Amino acid sequence: MGRVRKVLTGPLVIAVLVVAVGGVGFGLYWFQPWKLWQDETVQEALPGVAETSAPPAAAPSEPASGSPSPATGPRTLASGELISHEHATSGTVKLVRLADGSHVVRLENLNTSNGPDLRVWLTDAPVKQGKAGWHVFDDGKYVSLGKLKGNKGSQNYALPGDTDLSSFSSVSIWCDRFDVSFGAAELART
Repeated sequence: MGRVRKVLTGPLVIAVLVVAVGGVGFGLYWFQPWKLWQDETVQEALPGVAETSAPPAAAPSEPASGSPSPATGPRTLASGELISHEHATSGTVKLVRLADGSHVVRLENLNTSNGPDLRVWLTDAPVKQGKAGWHVFDDGKYVSLGKLKGNKGSQNYALPGDTDLSSFSSVSIWCDRFDVSFGAAELART
């Protein structure tokens, strides 16, 4: 027994145990496997949309105009359906111009896996089906719109004011840690 105890408490065994525990700890931090079972749902309204369902009534003293008033609410400029890449992903993506002239990318009814370091990217890459589309979005131009707020629900991501919208044609849910797309949508102009 004394010999076995001496071997098990020797410096080599202790060093191997320390390295193994460190490796497991790093692996857990890096991959964050628990996120696969954690869902975060975010439900944001589209900015600038009134909560009332009926338009306000015109005052009796105002004359009726023959021409329709210009749209003052949000306007969808492009949209597309998310397809799955590394993880099953579904939902709709819309590029929306708000009444104040600013733009947002809106994810509606998003459903994807949670993961480490997920981002929303506006890109110039074509959306490809299957594994061919997993790694293409960081090859060209892209604008990171920030961390994914939740892996489920509807949410908005503001575009920087100087973004040239004509340069971008797709949106990706991008895992920055592993350089892979969870899902993406081609934007078709409306």
